[in-house]
Amino acid sequence: MNASEQVCDDCAARCDALDAHVQCVACEGLLHIYHPQPPTCGPALQALFDTRLMPARGPRGTGSGDSGVWRFRELVMPGAPDSDLVTQGEGLTPLLHRERIAQWVGVDDLLIKHEGHNPTGSFKDRGMTVAITQARRINATAVACASTGNTSAALASYASLAGLRALVLVPAGKVAMGKLSQTIAYGAQTLLVRGDFDDCLRLARESSEQLGVYLANSINPWRLEGQKTIIFDLLQQLRWESPDWLVLPAGNLGNTAAFGAALREARRLGLIARAPRLACVQAAGSAPFAASFREHFATRHTVRAETVATAIRIGDPASYDRAVRAIRETDGIVLSVTDDEILEAKAVVDGSGVGCEPASAASVAGARSLVRSGIIPPSARVVALLTGHMLKDPEVMLAYHRDTTPLPTYANRSIEIEPTLAAIERVLRVQPVAG
Repeated sequence: MNASEQVCDDCAARCDALDAHVQCVACEGLLHIYHPQPPTCGPALQALFDTRLMPARGPRGTGSGDSGVWRFRELVMPGAPDSDLVTQGEGLTPLLHRERIAQWVGVDDLLIKHEGHNPTGSFKDRGMTVAITQARRINATAVACASTGNTSAALASYASLAGLRALVLVPAGKVAMGKLSQTIAYGAQTLLVRGDFDDCLRLARESSEQLGVYLANSINPWRLEGQKTIIFDLLQQLRWESPDWLVLPAGNLGNTAAFGAALREARRLGLIARAPRLACVQAAGSAPFAASFREHFATRHTVRAETVATAIRIGDPASYDRAVRAIRETDGIVLSVTDDEILEAKAVVDGSGVGCEPASAASVAGARSLVRSGIIPPSARVVALLTGHMLKDPEVMLAYHRDTTPLPTYANRSIEIEPTLAAIERVLRVQPVAG
């Protein structure tokens, strides 16, 4: 094979890479992308990717070196020239160590992969640069998505960059204002649906099938090609040595599916010798995948989702089957944590100077739970994924520090004072309580 193809997960039907359908026309199964073998593998392929770490110094930022996604183009969309790319420097995200977070979790070697440093503040930009590039390649005139917030912000930004009309469907009253503000500001037509995310996704799918709008949700196989690069970028930062555990928030399961595919590919191409174990963390009020895991995936559960972590407030995950495969192949774990645990983890992450949105903190709360239960030993090398920026959901953050009763351990109350130096002096006399 010398060209990429789209292949159905269920019936193995194949279609051209430029086919506009995001699901199989024969059986409606999900599609995945099959790429030709890169010209080189193993250490030589590592070296090729490493040479692209030096950014291209052009004003438009369209070269492979300007993006932590397109740096790995042979594994993402090998047929696209630079002139086709819709990119704005996404994927160049840091890998951080913070002693305070590591101590709270209970492992010495804890690293934080912070996808909130992407252009619109979440990991969704990695998938959207590829999906919108594909939309341009197939000459789409409009793109659409259902979203709990981050996808809509990314879609709106990249569609604007590409000059495409964008339509986003979000559940009315259930999207953080930071994310909704981005979507509106970037110019997308925003539809507030009287329902939940699953209702929005159903409508978005119907719009794609019946109205000809190109769907950019994570069921779009090109979206997952972009999200795979979180793994490639992380492995490159670790000099192509896998951690013992990779802990991530889980909602619609797109990342879980993408990570499974990326690790499978990395092993096949000789980029790594072994894969980390995946730990998917759901919010207790939105944990259908965790319920299925407890039954060894004998039953696919759905729930009416409710959690403060809006980005993972999803009751019927679209990438369920692929995520099951990823968990099985990596000897992974699926667990849930409470909203209180998520908010405490977020306060610790924020207080370390890193910061994240509530859904991101599920990974850190989950890592702590796994350490306390003895599943992750304190000596393990653990990477926790933060998926979004702390300003994505400022209302939840302010409520935790200002309105919560009783006072949480890590709350940082503001103090109103008179406009005098003496008032500041009185504050300074009081030793702050360490969380």
